[in-house]
Amino acid sequence: RAGGKFDKMFCEKALDLIRELQRSKGASLPPFNEDTLRHVLEEMKALYEQNQQDVNDAVQGEAGLFSGVQIRHAALERNKRCILAYLHNRLKTTRDMRWEFGSVLPADVKYNLSEAEMQWFNKYNKSLANYMRSLGEDGGLDLTQDMKPPKTLYIEVRCKLDHGEFETQEGN
Repeated sequence: RAGGKFDKMFCEKALDLIRELQRSKGASLPPFNEDTLRHVLEEMKALYEQNQQDVNDAVQGEAGLFSGVQIRHAALERNKRCILAYLHNRLKTTRDMRWEFGSVLPADVKYNLSEAEMQWFNKYNKSLANYMRSLGEDGGLDLTQDMKPPKTLYIEVRCKLDHGEFETQEGN
């Protein structure tokens, strides 16, 4: 009675989402797996409903059902963590692609994103652009330029406006 029609694949589909991300690590973002995600959500709904039924039966006098409730609750929590990890990893990868590719994603990457992920990317892109415009003077500062740090410890600084002579921390 642990999970009804999901007994044979108890929490397997949620783990498949994580395995999919692990396989694609370092490669391009895989297509959004809506079918598996929907299946996990259906499984969670069935587990929740079975828990509700067992709790109602236990209140009416049937004892011994709480171990099944605890197992199903642990499965619900595991599925929830897997879904959140899947979605978080995809958003983190999408955010990193904004810094790697710029404001326009390649077509193959766009194709692999869900509609909600595309909306998130566009909002992130807009927020980042607004922030960069607010920095500095003369139209802002592009933070996406020069993403690699300088190779030497000393860099040359050029002043836009001559302020005369000044003394540095070293006393020069």
